[in-house]
Amino acid sequence: MSMVSTEWLEAEVLKAVPDADVEVIDLHRSGDHFHVRITSPSFEGMRPLQRQKQVLNHMKQFIPHPVHAIDLKCMTPEQAAVTGDTAFDPHAGGQGVHIRRINRQKEE
Repeated sequence: MSMVSTEWLEAEVLKAVPDADVEVIDLHRSGDHFHVRITSPSFEGMRPLQRQKQVLNHMKQFIPHPVHAIDLKCMTPEQAAVTGDTAFDPHAGGQGVHIRRINRQKEE
């Protein structure tokens, strides 16, 4: 498996957090660098690192191949309601850049 799809990655994240709302952005359209926004009520009371570890414990079998980089944003529904509309691409422009989320663009 050399490239993965956003649908594949979403399905894998749902194996780790079945009750989640998952949004995946292929940052470079390369099938190996992703931003993943995960919203789940099960994250309530968990620290941010605990939330990410829940996902990464499942995903580590796919890192660094076929997934080279995965940026996780794990939130409760309440946090997601007040969070901005951008995802961070750490490789863009040498310094990193915030990009508009795809699903939000579709809604506008």
